[in-house]
Amino acid sequence: QSIAYGALFTAFHRHAELLTALRAQNCVFLHAGVVGWRGRALIIPGRSMTGKTTLVSALVRAGAEYYSDEFAVLDGRGRVHPFAKPLSIRGAGGCDRHARSQRVEELGGVRGTEPLPVGLVVLAEHRPGASWRPTRLTRGQAVLEMLAHTVPARVRPEASLVSLERAVAKAVVLKGERGEAEDLAVELLRLSEATE
Repeated sequence: QSIAYGALFTAFHRHAELLTALRAQNCVFLHAGVVGWRGRALIIPGRSMTGKTTLVSALVRAGAEYYSDEFAVLDGRGRVHPFAKPLSIRGAGGCDRHARSQRVEELGGVRGTEPLPVGLVVLAEHRPGASWRPTRLTRGQAVLEMLAHTVPARVRPEASLVSLERAVAKAVVLKGERGEAEDLAVELLRLSEATE
């Protein structure tokens, strides 16, 4: 019975988050993981089960500040605000039923508290054994890729486009398959420093 209540609470909580993301008026919610590094945000857009939380966890263990493993919350200037709920760690094989919450402090990390401009956007789906050889996207390509992960894109397309365009205005946007998160995390932090 406790398992049934737990599943019900999880479903309700996810529905409430999605409704908030859809109806928020002063910001745009992008389905993405986010960390902060040296005053700039690193955003990892993607669908569920593409390895966002795993990569966010690795980045936090490598020293980045935790902002979210679920949503990048963009304001009208394109800055990212914290949505630092506990990380949702899935069970074996990506099982939602046995998922557990993990506070960022358990990873030895800290939460970001200030809105940040975007420095790096990484569209990276996990594939075992893959080598990270990304393609750099133009601003237009970046906006189109990110639009696919933007929650209110259909109900508020103009506001969504404005926030995305401003977010990527000075950002580097990379797309490619990745291997293990720990290997990529250090490389991404180095790359973030190079784009400053």
